[in-house]
Amino acid sequence: MTTAEILDAWNSYLALGRRRSPHTVRAYAATAARMLHALPPGQDWNSIADLNAAILRTHLATRRADGLGNVSAARELSALKTFIAFAREQAGLADTSRPRLRGPRVKKGLPRPITPDEAVNLAETVADDATVPWIAARDRAVLLLLYGAGMRIAEALALPASVLPLSEKLTVTGKGNRQRVVPLLPIVQAAVAEYAQLCPWPLTKDQPLFRGAKGGPLSQGMVQRAVARARVTLGLPATATPHALRHSFATHLLGAGADLRSLQELLGHASLSSTQIYTQVDAATLLDVYRNAHPRA
Repeated sequence: MTTAEILDAWNSYLALGRRRSPHTVRAYAATAARMLHALPPGQDWNSIADLNAAILRTHLATRRADGLGNVSAARELSALKTFIAFAREQAGLADTSRPRLRGPRVKKGLPRPITPDEAVNLAETVADDATVPWIAARDRAVLLLLYGAGMRIAEALALPASVLPLSEKLTVTGKGNRQRVVPLLPIVQAAVAEYAQLCPWPLTKDQPLFRGAKGGPLSQGMVQRAVARARVTLGLPATATPHALRHSFATHLLGAGADLRSLQELLGHASLSSTQIYTQVDAATLLDVYRNAHPRA
């Protein structure tokens, strides 16, 4: 079996069997390819299945010497463990578990939310910076979806035009093809409706809802660059990215009394542990308020 055949099988497993996103498939495939190229030629499923913790440790040490950070090393180790478990399954072994090897400690950074006024001002400023009315309406609608519905930017840009006209609820397909229903505020519905009315491209059901200037799908980079320009205008920190709008949505809901289980459903998190980070965010916000307001702080 050639290396190309091994990688093709690995890619198919990730994309079809595990339903990973294209970004994850590319990253995991590149990690497996690096590992295979570092090994002697002629590898097959049995030899990959025999890779032990010592070999993985040596490989990651080489990668760390090339400048790989803790977060990237942890992700790479996770990908390699999954790859070896897949190889064990392909080799027909009874033990298809992942190798036991602890990765580097990664300190989870807290999301940095912005205030509700800053979120709305960011969307309005991005719209004001656009020179074409329909593009202004488009950018405003996208950003209000991120803050008003807690959507990931990839989820918003993947929406098909068939969702029109919007109602009070929207079905969103997130990571792992998991679907969830998110409520839509009237301001979000109105923003999307205004964009749809002004868009010069036909919004047929089989086409993406949000379109680029030349009619193709709108790219994440275009939205990110527009937000970067607007945050300079508003004096917001570099952490005020499109994804920060989703963080702000979650933090503000939690601060208003939303329970973690409901928040997990709204965000589309597979596990509650991913949602629990927002309790730390809210605690950090309360601590800032205390320090700024208490006379002895």
